[in-house]
Amino acid sequence: MSRAFVKEDGGAEVLPDRPVSPNRNLVTRRGLALIEREIARHREALATAASSGDRDAAAQASRELRYWSARRASAEPAEPPAQGEAITFGMAVTLEDEAGTRRRFRIVGEDEAEPREGRIAWVSPVARALMGKWIGDEMDLPAGTMEIVAVETAPESD
Repeated sequence: MSRAFVKEDGGAEVLPDRPVSPNRNLVTRRGLALIEREIARHREALATAASSGDRDAAAQASRELRYWSARRASAEPAEPPAQGEAITFGMAVTLEDEAGTRRRFRIVGEDEAEPREGRIAWVSPVARALMGKWIGDEMDLPAGTMEIVAVETAPESD
């Protein structure tokens, strides 16, 4: 029988831990700040839930706090080089298709990835395909053939 919820000795519910990625936890400066904000937010939520006696909210906040604390403990801050000849973690890359449509991606840590915002996890297929390439290189993506037309090495601000 699966135990989605278990009771500790004190009767409080404990949610199972969120799965943690087996990959290295590379983070940008922005990503590290996001993790620290999540820890602060869930500590506050846990304190609020504990003071109001809301066991469900306390269990949820505890679970999130365990996850984000584990991510902070394993975080490996990495900055892109000031200049380079190969795309690496933290860089922003602009691609252009044959019709002239441009797409920009920044290669970031797993927890800070927001594909709709142009932030892709370094372990994603597109990021892995970009790594090691440079301006002028072409690559075949599901959206078609695209050429790398620009690379930004400056870190993203918060």
